[in-house]
Amino acid sequence: MDLLTPDLGLLFWQVVVFLGLFLILRAFAWKPITESLNERENNIQSALDLAEKTRLEMTALKADNEKLLAQARSEREAILRGAKETADKMMAETREKASAEGQRILEQARESMQNERLALVAQMKKEVVTLSLDIAEKVLRKELSDKASQEKLVTDLVSNSRLN
Repeated sequence: MDLLTPDLGLLFWQVVVFLGLFLILRAFAWKPITESLNERENNIQSALDLAEKTRLEMTALKADNEKLLAQARSEREAILRGAKETADKMMAETREKASAEGQRILEQARESMQNERLALVAQMKKEVVTLSLDIAEKVLRKELSDKASQEKLVTDLVSNSRLN
C-alpha cells in the first residue's frame, strides 16, 4: 500500500513543478491564448453582426424592390390604359371624320343631281319652247298666207288686248 500513498518529498516536488509550470504558462502562454480567444470571439461577433446587418439590408432591399415592382406595374397599367384611351379616342375621331366626309360627299351628290335635274328641265323647256315656236311659225305661215286672214288676226288681237 505504499504505492498508493505518495511520499512527502514527491508531493513537494510535484507542487513546485506544477507552480513553476503554471507561472511559466501564465507568463508566456496564458496571455496570448486568452488574447487570441478574445480576438476570435470578437471576429465571430463582428461576423454575426455583419450577417445580421446584411440580413436587414437584404430585407430592406427586398421591400424596396417590391415597392419598385409595384410602382412599375402601376405605371405600366397607367401607360396601357392611356394608350387604350388614346386609341379609342383616335378611332372615334376617325369614325366621326369618315361619317362627316361621307355625309358631305352624299350632300354634294344630291346637290349635283339637283343641279343636273334643273339643267335638264331648263334644257327641255328651251327645246319645247323652240319646238313650239317652230310649230307655231309653220302654222301661222300656213294660216296667214293670204291677206284677209292676216287682217282678221290683227283685229282679233287688238280687240282682245286691253289698252290703258
